[in-house]
Amino acid sequence: LAALVDELAAVRAEIAALHAREAIAYARALELVLSRVEERRLLEPDRPDSDLVVRSVSAEIGAALRISDRSVQRRFGEAGALVDHYPRVLDALQGGRIDRGHATAIVEAGMSVSCDSRGVYEARALEVAECESVPRTRAAVATLAAAIDPESAQTALSRARRDRRVRVYDLPDGMARVLADLPAPLAYAIADRLTGVSHAVIEARRSAPDVVPAPGAETECVPDDRTIDEVRADVLADLLLTGTPTGHGDPESLSGITGRVQVTVPVLTLAGVSEQPAVLAGYGSVDAGIVRALAARAPGWDRVLTDACSGLPVGVDRYRPSAEQRRYLAARDEHCRFPGCRMPAHRCDIDHTIDAAHGGPTDCRNLAHFCERHHVMKHHTAWTVRQLPGGILEWTSPLGRRYEDRPPPTVRFVPSGDPPPS
Repeated sequence: LAALVDELAAVRAEIAALHAREAIAYARALELVLSRVEERRLLEPDRPDSDLVVRSVSAEIGAALRISDRSVQRRFGEAGALVDHYPRVLDALQGGRIDRGHATAIVEAGMSVSCDSRGVYEARALEVAECESVPRTRAAVATLAAAIDPESAQTALSRARRDRRVRVYDLPDGMARVLADLPAPLAYAIADRLTGVSHAVIEARRSAPDVVPAPGAETECVPDDRTIDEVRADVLADLLLTGTPTGHGDPESLSGITGRVQVTVPVLTLAGVSEQPAVLAGYGSVDAGIVRALAARAPGWDRVLTDACSGLPVGVDRYRPSAEQRRYLAARDEHCRFPGCRMPAHRCDIDHTIDAAHGGPTDCRNLAHFCERHHVMKHHTAWTVRQLPGGILEWTSPLGRRYEDRPPPTVRFVPSGDPPPS
């Protein structure tokens, strides 16, 4: 197994190097296109249809590679930005230290970063990409970009919010798909509420006695064996069409289940003084205005005190304290702490790193959030974990390989100035 892991890692590095080579080739093709556009503009100033040059070259490349010319044009833009503006990211891709997904995430999030701040953003984003999975990198670099250039990020968020809409697509076999583009906090809250109501429906179904048809009944009672996805879809239709989850048990009890999201927002942003980004756990940077509206209706907020240099939470409190350790861990972890996993903390278990049965203390330095999948793996396989200073978890695989998982707040933290003197 160890040899196979090494082989896969080597193949991955080779593929990453080929992706870098491909990006360089696309960037060179883009240079050719731009030079031809300029030549045509000089030779035929009365014919500004430079788009025909782009279409022609894109069609030529697309035909040879058996992809659409629009895909070629999109790759022109991605490759040009990577090669021209992110040389260190390109070097990391060539060296196999990151994947193409990492590079794409950095380039896309960096579109809102000004030229003056691009170097700082690239260096910090690359630190994240070289030790995190692509989904975690995508969420972290989006927040980094928003923190480095909050004004541009807020403009992009406001522009995107104006594009919210609902669409219906026909599917075969009498089905159709409803897609809704919504602000992320609302979408995550909707999904969480649907899941909560659906779990309540399924639990009620399991605890209910078997239904026996009444004597002389014309129809036979069909047992409810729907999956969680089927129940979620049915509850969504109920809520949209009737306002309550009718037909799924007691509407009063189910309607009391609300959507739950975890949002971290700087206090000055909450006060409306700053536009520093708010962060939705499991997603990334979100619109500050929506978060302020949520805060106005929330029954309570945790105050998270962070280290000025590292960004790591050092304490959590509330005017009416309750479950302080849980609030602290939720602020620190945000999601499952196995490398690459992004299951939100409120759907995870809080686990003792050193089992309480073996003397492990119920202390935040011995606790962390794990989803059910990785919680079971920790206890029933050869994987082990230990906590290092700063909330870092060091996982050791059955092959003896070590992988560090850093708390999300430290991954996306951007210092506001020079660190204080030691």
